[in-house]
Amino acid sequence: MSKQTPHTAMLSPSDVAFILDPDQPVLTHSRSMVAESTIKPHAHPRGQLLWSAKGILRVTSEKAVWVVPTTHAVWIPSGHYHQVSNETATQTRNLYIDPSFCVRQNSDKVVMLKMSSLMREVILRLTENAGELTQQRAHHLGLVALDELESLPALELYIPSGHDPRLQRLISIVVNQPEQSLLLEQLATEVGASVRTIERLFKAETGLTFRQWRSRFRLMNSLEKITQGAKTTLVAHELGYSSVSSFISSFKEMFGCTPQEYAQK
Repeated sequence: MSKQTPHTAMLSPSDVAFILDPDQPVLTHSRSMVAESTIKPHAHPRGQLLWSAKGILRVTSEKAVWVVPTTHAVWIPSGHYHQVSNETATQTRNLYIDPSFCVRQNSDKVVMLKMSSLMREVILRLTENAGELTQQRAHHLGLVALDELESLPALELYIPSGHDPRLQRLISIVVNQPEQSLLLEQLATEVGASVRTIERLFKAETGLTFRQWRSRFRLMNSLEKITQGAKTTLVAHELGYSSVSSFISSFKEMFGCTPQEYAQK
């Protein structure tokens, strides 16, 4: 993962993530992140369910990037190196699971999950009403969260990353400036490579062309606006699509439904 630009607010991960205590299976941490903040790359022994109650998060691992709206969360297993950033202000709510508790054993990779109403309410109760909860009640709610975490559906919604430093740097620029429509020529110059080299790296390391990769990233960024009721026409325009029909077609190809159908889920 590449370094961030100097103006980015660099934050440290929560100390809670490093506490090992089987008697406390679930620990929580809330954070208000101002716009253009980054939690520096790190790994921790506790597994983490990362959810934003407000705003979009971007989670970057050594292999992929996830754009996470409020309707989704990301499960980060113990020991997985990752970085969290945002463009606009966000309110994160985190559950940290002690490694003595085996959760989601069928997958040992970072994955995006579809949030349920129950999980949202349990997380909010644990994080926003913590002072009102007895230790026994908090423990019980934590076990409910563990049980619900097992049943949240995993979604293969991610943008592949790469290992080459130039490609990582370019991806970092695009991820941290999602509203900018920089040309590939500009981006290649920024990272000190030729357009041909960048095109080759994208295909070799992500399996996608740059155009396909950026289209996928933009579609992921549209989820927050779509779920908040934004007009499809407006979202298509903001994403740089030449027509609403082409946006709807691309959205349906990736998510299996139209933007309107997705918003009603």
